[in-house]
Amino acid sequence: MKRIVIALCLLAGLGSCRVYRAYQRPELPATDSLFRQPVSEADTSSLADLTWRELFTDPLLQRLIDSGLVNNSDLRVARLRVTQAEASLTASRLAYLPSVSLTPQGTINAPEKAPTTRTYDLAAAAEWEIDLFGKLLNEKRGAAATLAEQEACRQAVETQLVATIANSYYTLLMLDRQLEISRSTAAIWDENVRTMKALKRAGQTTEMAVAQSVAEKLTVDGSVLALERQINETENALCVLLGTTPRTIVRSTLDGQQFPDSLTTGLPLQLLSRRPDVRQSEAALAAACYATNTARAAFYPTVTLGGTVGWTNAAGAAITNPGQWLFTAVGSLVEPLFARGRNRANLQIARAQQEEALVNFRQSLLTAGAEVNDALVQWQTARRRLELDRQQIEALQSTLRSSELLMQYSSQNYLEVLTARQSLLQAELDAASDCFDRIQGVINLYHALGGGY
Repeated sequence: MKRIVIALCLLAGLGSCRVYRAYQRPELPATDSLFRQPVSEADTSSLADLTWRELFTDPLLQRLIDSGLVNNSDLRVARLRVTQAEASLTASRLAYLPSVSLTPQGTINAPEKAPTTRTYDLAAAAEWEIDLFGKLLNEKRGAAATLAEQEACRQAVETQLVATIANSYYTLLMLDRQLEISRSTAAIWDENVRTMKALKRAGQTTEMAVAQSVAEKLTVDGSVLALERQINETENALCVLLGTTPRTIVRSTLDGQQFPDSLTTGLPLQLLSRRPDVRQSEAALAAACYATNTARAAFYPTVTLGGTVGWTNAAGAAITNPGQWLFTAVGSLVEPLFARGRNRANLQIARAQQEEALVNFRQSLLTAGAEVNDALVQWQTARRRLELDRQQIEALQSTLRSSELLMQYSSQNYLEVLTARQSLLQAELDAASDCFDRIQGVINLYHALGGGY
C-alpha cells in the first residue's frame, strides 16, 4: 500500500510540472514589417518620447488636460479598478499564510432529575494549505497579471483622454477659423448686395444678378449658423470629458499652434512596451495562462494542515473545574476522483479563453501598426494639401481681383465675380480644415505610438 501511495505521488508530481510554468511571450507577427515605411534599426527615437506637455505647448490646452486627468469619470473608474486589482493581489499573497480563528463555545445541559452541567471551550483554530501543486502560486501570478492589465487599461484610458481633449480643442480652433472666414465673407456679401441693388437702380445690372447675390449671402449666413452650432456642441462634448458643466471654452487661435516639422516613429517593436492597449492585451493573455494552470491544479490533491489549541473543562467524558489545556492537530489530503466532469470542463474553458486572449493580443499589435501607418499618412498628406491650398488661395485671390477690375471697367457679368468669391471662400475653409487635419495627424500618430502617458 505504501508503494502505491508513493507511486501515485510521483505521478502527480510529474504531471503537475506544467502548472508551475511561468508566462512566456508567444511568437508574434513580424514586427519589423508593421510600418509600411522603412525604419532604420538605429533610429530608436520616437514622437512618443515626448510628454504631452512637450507636444501640446498651448497653456490653455494644458490646463484643460490637467482638469480632465483629475475629473474625467472614465479615468476615475479605471483608477478604482486598479485599486481593486491591487487588493486582489494582496489577498492572493496572504493565501500562503495560515488562517487563524477564535472558536469559543459554551454549552448548558439540564436533563430532567439530573444536575445541570456547564461546559466550555476557549480555543483558537489554525488552518494552512500547503501549495504542493501550484494552485496558490498560479492564483497569485494571475492576480499580478490582472493588476498589470488594469494598470495598462488605466494608462490606455489616460492616453486616449489626452488625445481626445487635444483633438476637441483643435477642432474648436478650426471651427473658430472657419467661422471667422464665414463672417468676414458674409460682411463682404452684405456690401455686394448693396452694390448690386445700386447698380440695378442705375440700370447697369439685372434683377437676376441681384437675386443671385442675395442667395449667395443667405448661403453664407446659413453656414455661419451651422458653424456656431458645431462650436456649441463641441464645447459641450469637451466639458463632458472634463467632468464639468457646459461652458464656454477659453482658447487661442489655430494660426498660433506649433508642432514639430518632422515626425519619427521609432522601431515597431517599441509598440510592445509603449502602447498601453497592447500591454493590456498581453497582460490579459498572461492572466489567462495562469487561469489555465489553476484549472490544471484542480486535478491534483489538496494538502491542508490544521490544529486547535485552547482551554476546556470537558476532557473526554469528564467535566472538570477548573479546566485543562486542549491540543489537536489534523492533516488532510484530498484528491478529486469524480467531480461530474467539472474540472475537465473548467480546463477546456480556460484553454479556450487563453487561445482567445492570444488572438486578441496578436490583433492588438496589428491594429497598432495600422493606426501608426494611417496617422503618418494623414499628417504627410495634410502637409502637402496645405501647400496646394496656399497656392490655390493665391491664384483665386488674383482671379477675384481681375474679375472685379473687369466688371468695373468692362461689361463683364457680375456672376463671374460671385463665382470667384465663392471659390475663394471654399478654398479658405478647406485650408483651415487641412490645417486641422495636419494637427490631427500629429495627435493620432502620437497616440498610436503610445505617447501621452
